[in-house]
Amino acid sequence: MDKPFLSYLGRKLLYMVSTLFVIVSITFFMMKAIPGDPFTQERAVPQEILEAMYEHYGLNDPWYTQYFRYITQILQWDLGPSFKYQGRSVNNIINEGFPISAVLGLEALFLSLCMGLSLGTIAALKRHRWQDYSAMLIAVAGISIPSFILATLLQYIFALQLGWFPVARWGSFSQSILPAFSLAALPTAFIARLTRSSMIEVLEEDYIRTARAKGLSKSRILFFHALRNALLPILSYLGQLITNILLGSFIIEKIFGIPGLGQWFVNSVTNRDYTTIMGTTVFYSIVLLLCIFLVDLSYSFLDPRIKVGEQKS
Repeated sequence: MDKPFLSYLGRKLLYMVSTLFVIVSITFFMMKAIPGDPFTQERAVPQEILEAMYEHYGLNDPWYTQYFRYITQILQWDLGPSFKYQGRSVNNIINEGFPISAVLGLEALFLSLCMGLSLGTIAALKRHRWQDYSAMLIAVAGISIPSFILATLLQYIFALQLGWFPVARWGSFSQSILPAFSLAALPTAFIARLTRSSMIEVLEEDYIRTARAKGLSKSRILFFHALRNALLPILSYLGQLITNILLGSFIIEKIFGIPGLGQWFVNSVTNRDYTTIMGTTVFYSIVLLLCIFLVDLSYSFLDPRIKVGEQKS
């Protein structure tokens, strides 16, 4: 590894650690500022039992003691016990829920890339024709309709009325199709618009005219020259795309009854399960920071002119 690359990795690592520290701190103090606690919201609990529970979980300690204890636990990757699910730790919840959310997210990511790139490419090649207008109309609809409304419509039409897919739950490929499409709609729309504008710009470049003058086939020009260079703006959107999919999965998993990490997070907010809220927030932050780092790193593979060590951190 050359020195600029190592310097780049060092800057990125410092940025990720400092960002994660800020997120952990903000989440911790927000949880402390919220009135109430997870032990008193359902029914009246004797004061003696409450005091015993506070003492057991260390909630009677000063805030700074709790804060530094939590930071130490995170460094050991011990996210603590769940306040609402006895006998379960936040680590267990993440280990159980995240693989399901990851499968759903990857399926939605694949769908959004395939549909978005296809719609955007068709719109660019058929510029100012009915194919272009139709593709952009679909993109506008994808941006305008919230994912939870689209999910409800898909459930009603394709599950309840037509009976083509299961209404909810998780366990088979057919049960993942509707939630994946619901989750992929918004990113598909953005990718289609980005691809169209990028492809139009690339198709007017001199090297595309040179390739046509050499007699290369349209498919070769499209896939080996135009599309490859048009992917760079799409790649810069991947970090935001992954964020949208992860955050969108919270509501989608709840609507379709999918036992993923998103549903655990929503339930923990409802139940005021502070340790689960903080633990899943920390975990999602780590995943997002790593994804953004990998996206930045992949620039040099798509465009050799870009040197990783020379990128701005």
